[in-house]
Amino acid sequence: MPHVGETIKPTIPIMQLLTYFSLVLTMLFWGGTFIAGRALAGAMAPASSAFIRFAIATLALLFITIIHEGKMTWPPRQKWLPLIFLGLTGVFSYNVCFFTGLQYITAGRAALIIALNPLAISLAAFFFMREPLNYKQFIGILLSLTGAIFVISNGHPGEIMSGSFGKGEIALLGCVLSWVAYSLIGGTVLTVLSPLVSVFYSSLIGTILLFPLALQKGLIHNLVALTSTDFICLFYLGLFGTALGFSMYYRAIKQIGATRSGVFINLVPLFAILLSWFILSETIKGIVIVGGVILLCGVSITNYCRSK
Repeated sequence: MPHVGETIKPTIPIMQLLTYFSLVLTMLFWGGTFIAGRALAGAMAPASSAFIRFAIATLALLFITIIHEGKMTWPPRQKWLPLIFLGLTGVFSYNVCFFTGLQYITAGRAALIIALNPLAISLAAFFFMREPLNYKQFIGILLSLTGAIFVISNGHPGEIMSGSFGKGEIALLGCVLSWVAYSLIGGTVLTVLSPLVSVFYSSLIGTILLFPLALQKGLIHNLVALTSTDFICLFYLGLFGTALGFSMYYRAIKQIGATRSGVFINLVPLFAILLSWFILSETIKGIVIVGGVILLCGVSITNYCRSK
């Protein structure tokens, strides 16, 4: 029993609870990007959607970075080439593939395919950076690949063996490959620049790279024909799905570390599936959900062991 006047300290500090809440909110934002992207499918060209999204995000990131960092850091000359590759992979190719894929497959299933990102990064680090893998990670990888087969094939594993991928599946796998390259290249930049500054410059460069392609694919016509729903989706993608999402995530990493923050990423496909059902009335096969659960369990095992 506490003595009279003694204050009972909470088991979990309030600031830590707020950090957990902000992470859940961030995952909700990121899950919502699949719904917004799916809603834009057919309304405008993927390159136009990607350009407008990151034009909004870059402007928002400029203000967020200045407020958070106190100033805008100018990158050293030797880091500009890696930053260009970050913009090319993490913004340009990733988002063209993202919006292209969502024209063909449902938001929930797309989110489950994107959930392969941590697994793909672990495999790339093993093959290209010689990072060792222990037996637990191999078990996690096998589980992830088993689940991925059912998710990617939409519950028909035989289609993978026959190579009959649809355009949507190929595009979403392009997202995974783009993010692997972005993650590996990003390590060389983070030795000099903070994560938020790196995201700003890669967003800026990616927006510049997207502009000519978006212009060629009818950007002016898309802007003129923009409906209020399209604008809300693009505003959501740029501000909540990109600028606020990344800044909140990196703030959480600073508060509780990358390992504990990274666990929350498994909530993204869950939120995407729930939101796609609630907002878009999409349904997803039970076998695909089971495959997604297996995939996420495998990713968690692999990523946790790699973080340790």
